[in-house]
Amino acid sequence: MYKPKILVIEDDPAITNLIRTTLDTQNYQYHTAKNGTGALLDAVSYNADVIILDLGLPDMDGVEIIQKVRGWSNVPIIVVSARSEDQDKVEALDAGADDYLTKPFSIDELLARLRAALRRSRTDETVSQAQASVYHNGDLTIDFAAGCAYMNEKEIHLTPIEYKLLCVLAKNTGKVLTHNYILKEVWGNAAASDTPSLRVFMATLRKKIEQNPSMPKYIQTHIGVGYRMIRQ
Repeated sequence: MYKPKILVIEDDPAITNLIRTTLDTQNYQYHTAKNGTGALLDAVSYNADVIILDLGLPDMDGVEIIQKVRGWSNVPIIVVSARSEDQDKVEALDAGADDYLTKPFSIDELLARLRAALRRSRTDETVSQAQASVYHNGDLTIDFAAGCAYMNEKEIHLTPIEYKLLCVLAKNTGKVLTHNYILKEVWGNAAASDTPSLRVFMATLRKKIEQNPSMPKYIQTHIGVGYRMIRQ
């Protein structure tokens, strides 16, 4: 049975030991690195399924590591950092991180984020072919070739902007997308600061796909950061 491989990049021995113990209990393979230089070499050679990354490394900022890794790999990256400001989260996610967990964190939450990242990694090949395929997530279906979306096999009547939003979220299922990323993907650079409009369109989209828009199960809000499509 294949054991997922996790690369842990963390310079705090106590946090490293906590993560190692957690991964041991879940039967994951793992490798650890204490600095950015070693981490980049390991990222190339270890072929990890997921990277867990601290931003405050002694020789290199974690955001720089994300940018370098994204130059050649789409491996899921979960940031685990003491930096809790929204701007820090946005910077890391815009650089290419998939998720952001603030220290101190619970073991259960770390494992849940890790499982979500592994699911996304396993479906990446399918997602990359999305334009010529059909997307399924719970009761939601998107036929990319036909440009149609369905809920419980009934067509949802979406505006062009709502459909674009839904497609961007679907193609990045499980990944936190920042406001700026979504705006650029849907409207282009000209609308990169129009977050209020994004919130309005997201609210109307939720009304059409969520059974209870006030308690959404498909589109999760990350306050001050962005949105995530949840795998059902």
